[in-house]
Amino acid sequence: MESCPLIKNILLLDSEGKRVAVKYYSDDWPTLASKLAFEKSVFTKTQKTNARAEVLQGFFDAVALLLRSNVEKRTALENLDLILLCLDEIVDGGIILETEASVIAGKVVTHGADGGGAPLSEQTISQALASAREHLARSLLK
Repeated sequence: MESCPLIKNILLLDSEGKRVAVKYYSDDWPTLASKLAFEKSVFTKTQKTNARAEVLQGFFDAVALLLRSNVEKRTALENLDLILLCLDEIVDGGIILETEASVIAGKVVTHGADGGGAPLSEQTISQALASAREHLARSLLK
């Protein structure tokens, strides 16, 4: 039986290669120093390429949808909860769950698995953030 493809990490680095949001699903980098060295290596290798077109376009597009195309470091940090929820919707334990941006963004802003929340297009930013915070709180309490 073939195994599912696994993700070892997801990195969101700023234009200088500094971490904005990262999530590791593997113990290949056991120390903070090894993680930072790996992130620097990835940044160096991808800074002259269009890495977002090659790696998790769905993540970038979902974040762009949620942040209303204002994907700047400050905005990303102010909405880090939404970004981390996107990561959780894309990958669970290293297994890819979803890559379609609209589906990811929709799951992040809905009120849990019951689908009781309004679709993203019908929510205000405040409602979407409140919904995402509730979802995050519930997932942390599990």
